[in-house]
Amino acid sequence: MEQRKLGTQGLTVSAMGLGCMGMTFAYGTADEAESIATIHRALELGVNFLDTAEVYGPYSNEELVGRALRGRRDGVILATKFGFRIEDRKNVGVNGTPENAKRVAEESLARLDTDRIDLYYQHRRDPSVPIEETVGAMKELVEEGKVRYLGLSEVSPETLRRANAVHPISALQNEYSLWERRIEKTILPAARELGVGLVPYSPLGRGFLTGAVNVERLEENDFRRTNPRFSAENARRNQRIVNVVREVAAECNATPAQVALAWVLSRGDDVVPIPGTKRVSYLEENVGALHLRLSGEQLAALDVLHQYTAGERYRPEMMQLVDQ
Repeated sequence: MEQRKLGTQGLTVSAMGLGCMGMTFAYGTADEAESIATIHRALELGVNFLDTAEVYGPYSNEELVGRALRGRRDGVILATKFGFRIEDRKNVGVNGTPENAKRVAEESLARLDTDRIDLYYQHRRDPSVPIEETVGAMKELVEEGKVRYLGLSEVSPETLRRANAVHPISALQNEYSLWERRIEKTILPAARELGVGLVPYSPLGRGFLTGAVNVERLEENDFRRTNPRFSAENARRNQRIVNVVREVAAECNATPAQVALAWVLSRGDDVVPIPGTKRVSYLEENVGALHLRLSGEQLAALDVLHQYTAGERYRPEMMQLVDQ
């Protein structure tokens, strides 16, 4: 498995990671046995970079990942996140206080059944807390040996620079894909200026770019039902993007998912996508993208697709939490 570096502090991970969120949260019915089998298969294939978070569930995702890694922890780069205020197992807002950063780290260590968090992200910035205070607490966790590297998610260039001045930030996790490229304007250049690696989440557009999602058949508890891009009208408009991805896939004798991931992988050696899945078959399909090389002509056809994207990626209250 190809390895890529994130940041300047020595963090090296597999060129593709595994997003674990959907194994317990957001995307319909969970299947623990299949999810754990998917994690085990990922490790067999050399995918050693696993992503979870306190808020996924909440709590249940970290607990599942912890169970899956019993006896298999060595060699795994385990990333988790804090940053929300959780009451009665419900997310009720952001909390970036130093106290919360430290408390959640301790609780995550217990849920993950491990002695260290390899990459600890602030999931969303809390505008009421100076980023220097939040990252200062995260830095102390590094000094204590409980955390190895630090990350942020969905922050502005200014926040990233201020945070990095307190302690080097190894990874910036943002949504990035064929239909979501706004980070290219100012955020990605700032990350590269600082030597911060990019970890794209939802590189398959929450499954839409695979061409396999029928928005009218999503389960009632599926998170995508709340996303404007998945409304019936916007889904019809966004089909134009999927059609081109399918055409390129046919040319490559690949799947649309592999084409979408190959495009993300082509954006730079400092880019490590974390496509999420809870099924072994999809995992194996995704890993196949590592061997796909797109031609200049194919890349050009894919590069223009974002201009056709219809609908915002989150509902308004969640959009307020990005680029802070």
